[in-house]
Amino acid sequence: MIQDLQKHNFSYTNFILSGFPGFLEKRQLLFVPFSLLFILAVVANSVIIHTIRTANTLQSPMYILICTIAVVDLSIPMTFAPKMLLGFLFDWNEISLVGCLVQMFFVHLTSSFQSTVLLVMALDRYVAICNPLRYNDYINNSTLMKMFVAVVIRNSIFIIIFTVAAGYLTFCMSNVIENCYCDHMSLVSLACENTLKNNIMGLVAIIFLTVVDLLFIFFSYINIFHAVFRTASGKARQKAIHTCSTHLIVILMSYLLALCSFLAYRVKNSISTDAHILVNVLYLILPSCFNPVIYGVRTKEIRELILQKIKGGKMSSVSTIAQEVTTEKK
Repeated sequence: MIQDLQKHNFSYTNFILSGFPGFLEKRQLLFVPFSLLFILAVVANSVIIHTIRTANTLQSPMYILICTIAVVDLSIPMTFAPKMLLGFLFDWNEISLVGCLVQMFFVHLTSSFQSTVLLVMALDRYVAICNPLRYNDYINNSTLMKMFVAVVIRNSIFIIIFTVAAGYLTFCMSNVIENCYCDHMSLVSLACENTLKNNIMGLVAIIFLTVVDLLFIFFSYINIFHAVFRTASGKARQKAIHTCSTHLIVILMSYLLALCSFLAYRVKNSISTDAHILVNVLYLILPSCFNPVIYGVRTKEIRELILQKIKGGKMSSVSTIAQEVTTEKK
């Protein structure tokens, strides 16, 4: 009885991010692969953003949305990767409860935007293919801005609710978070009281922020492919399928990784802690690495502009060297 009272009167305010406990003595080696993934995500997304922002020919809503998802993919690893990498190098694994809640909020907020932007991209293609004559009426900068504001409000409300609720829990089970960053399930599992309400809040957020988006995406692409195969000519059909397939590759990768992360929590006792943590980290960082590569390679206009800039940079370097050689000769 006394132990129970002591247990419930005490709550941890500082936590340890375990990282990969199976590699405790070789944590510094983990810095190399994860830092390479982080650098790839930052560089690739920065190139996509710069290319679209500086090209007058890439200012249509479709390219603005590609730029938006690149901004989201750039933001996601920024919320957890720097601290994770410093933890690998210097064993800086401690985090306060407030710091943990702040990181949790931004990790979930930025990652929630990914599915929402993919939904808006699906709606953009739906209007462009199924109702092209009214495209400019429905999809324009004003509409995108209204959607953006609505999305920020919707996502923020759900995430603020379960983040604040997690902050009111009493943590006496342990102060070791079995992850490389703070997320809702990892923190709530350390609470010593009943967490049914918190689990329901998290599940409701997943349904309204991810499942609902997926259903609308699914509905949009069913109608898109129905319209394409029913009315489009050979060349127009090929172009529409190519554009949509690029989006579908990104959607499949994002949702498959999200599904793997979700299932990893449900079968937590069946897999090792390191495997579970790896799935959680890859779920966040892999889409940020490969989405810009997919769009950069498969979107002709973006690919050509990037290649032009690379060639232009090489040509300017050659001309600079030639000028230096000529000056030396004089």
